[in-house]
Amino acid sequence: VQLQASGGGLVQAGGSLRLSCAASGITLSSYAMGWYRQAPGKQREFVAATNWSGLTTYYEDSVKGRFTISRDNAKKMVYLQMNSLKPEDTAIYSCAASLYGLTRQQSTYDYWGQGTQVTVSS
Repeated sequence: VQLQASGGGLVQAGGSLRLSCAASGITLSSYAMGWYRQAPGKQREFVAATNWSGLTTYYEDSVKGRFTISRDNAKKMVYLQMNSLKPEDTAIYSCAASLYGLTRQQSTYDYWGQGTQVTVSS
């Protein structure tokens, strides 16, 4: 099983980025998918999650209205569209797969990707 996150980079505050997570070795439609982030010196935190179909989503309060999680099970891809980025969004963003179902709890995720760096300058 491999989850490969990409799309990170350096962007100015107010800008946008689209992160992608490519899954291999799993039947993506069997898994809820989540995005987490970890800033320097901080614990990893939940950002967003989607159920197997993409019809139900959860967001961390600080990203609601700015970030959108989506998925394409046929392409085995999960996306995180990030708009109106703020310096406090700077972190390494990782995708994760949960057979348990739609969840915010890190402990229920079975597989994790390696992460992609997002840096937002002020």
